[in-house]
Amino acid sequence: MRKILKLSRSLSDPIKHIENRYQFITFEPEIHCEAWLELNNRIFKNHPDQGNWAFADLENRMHEPWFDPNGFFLCVHNGIIVGFCWTKIHNEFVNADPVGELYVIGVDVQYANQGIGKAICTEGLIYLRTKGLKSAILYVDEENEAGQGLYKSLGFN
Repeated sequence: MRKILKLSRSLSDPIKHIENRYQFITFEPEIHCEAWLELNNRIFKNHPDQGNWAFADLENRMHEPWFDPNGFFLCVHNGIIVGFCWTKIHNEFVNADPVGELYVIGVDVQYANQGIGKAICTEGLIYLRTKGLKSAILYVDEENEAGQGLYKSLGFN
């Protein structure tokens, strides 16, 4: 049976950008939908929730009240999307401060182990902090040891 871990971290301390050789931009629906879907489906081809998305799946999420393209970061190399970090802000909690989430994170396997995941997640965390949020969460499969290592290096526990 699949087990999902919920990790969290404070956003109270300053977070520094990580230098890298790639370009980070924000998602523009009229430009990036098709390329993002192709990459997402390739990265998550065997994932029960995130894989095999159709345009309608992406469109449904873009119509959610929490969707903000300014919090959806793309890593681009030679004009091609090679990684992403999509953030989400939870405002729906009663008697609790809003919480930021690193909603979906992915890096093309051809660009793995080049620091893209850490750098783009850092951009997501900086964005959430600039929104005045005090904490961030993310969900990760217990079997995803590489993901857990990345998230722990970013201060999640």
